[in-house]
Amino acid sequence: MVSLRPIRILSILCAALTLSLSATAQEQDVPPAEEHGHHEHHGAATPPAAVPPATAPESGEKVELDIPDLSLVDQDGKPVHFYSDLVRGKVVMINFIFTTCTTICPPMGATFGKVQQLLGDRAGRDVHLISVSVDPANDTPERMKAWGQKFGAGPGWTLVTGTPATVIQLLKSLGVYTPNINDHTPLVLAGNDPRKEWTRAYGLAAPAKLVELIDGLTAPAVVSYAPNPARNYFGETPLVNQDGQTMRFYSDLVQGRVVVIDFMFTSCTGACPIMSTNFAKIQDWLGDRLGKDVYLLSISVDPANDTPARLKEYAARFKARPGWYFLTGSKENVDEVLRKLGNSVASPQDHQNLFIIGNEPTGLWKKAFGLAPADTLIPIVQSVVEDRG
Repeated sequence: MVSLRPIRILSILCAALTLSLSATAQEQDVPPAEEHGHHEHHGAATPPAAVPPATAPESGEKVELDIPDLSLVDQDGKPVHFYSDLVRGKVVMINFIFTTCTTICPPMGATFGKVQQLLGDRAGRDVHLISVSVDPANDTPERMKAWGQKFGAGPGWTLVTGTPATVIQLLKSLGVYTPNINDHTPLVLAGNDPRKEWTRAYGLAAPAKLVELIDGLTAPAVVSYAPNPARNYFGETPLVNQDGQTMRFYSDLVQGRVVVIDFMFTSCTGACPIMSTNFAKIQDWLGDRLGKDVYLLSISVDPANDTPARLKEYAARFKARPGWYFLTGSKENVDEVLRKLGNSVASPQDHQNLFIIGNEPTGLWKKAFGLAPADTLIPIVQSVVEDRG
């Protein structure tokens, strides 16, 4: 095990990550309105201070949000955590409806249906749609599912409800709560969680306008950076995760985090399954800290064959949870990242069987033999996780 403090990017880190390893131990039509339900004053009442103005502009306005990880239930009756299951690491668009609404909600549903069509195969892969009920006392999962089916809700469009107290807490945190459901405003929230970029827009805008908003959130960011030695070393090389989302190596994956990194490829039958099993055990040990305090990064050394879909299948084998990213990309980009991590290889079979464990905020980096027993590896990970500089 090699301990590195602090990072001296071009000299110490590069050299340390290439050291040999000792024996020390991863636009459709709106359907007829419901016969019951009414809210003639939709959007007419003065909204709460958290939502000025009553309707956001079509082009959107930037907002800052702290998304809570509240327990809800989707249209299939499946329990979901709002942030970790539906938002984390994703590009999302969220609207707010209730199933007995006869005014703005059906057009908003139709708008989401059209957005889904315009997105094509990006829906459920690159972009996820979420409809949140503002009437959880009456909107059961079954009602939400039937409502969504009217507008063609497909994979990647999740409709959620929950206990009134939980839903109210969510709506307040998103700045959309109104005491009277008939007064809720027709808006959408669109966000790119990896970048922490959120925009509020008019929910009855033309579907094409909303897709433009999404396109802006998924386009590569142009960022002006202050000098940062770690960023300068690691770089912003784009990789693609198992959900098909592009992530910048430093800003989206490493910056401000504790990371455990390994190297694998999906057709490997030797060391890779053993190391991935060790990652799964580290994942279990981390518990709720995974995706919050610590992230696992498994980088494919065979990007020519390891597509996001293959990586997603591989991740499922090891029951990977949010916060464990499997990464691929163009060969050029993957090779660049591997070089920075001291694991550039001519053939996938030649990759090193090591874990790199780093605490980017404190500058502590260690590496360990990835085939060692998990009970040997976990204390090493723990020492980096708990480092305070």
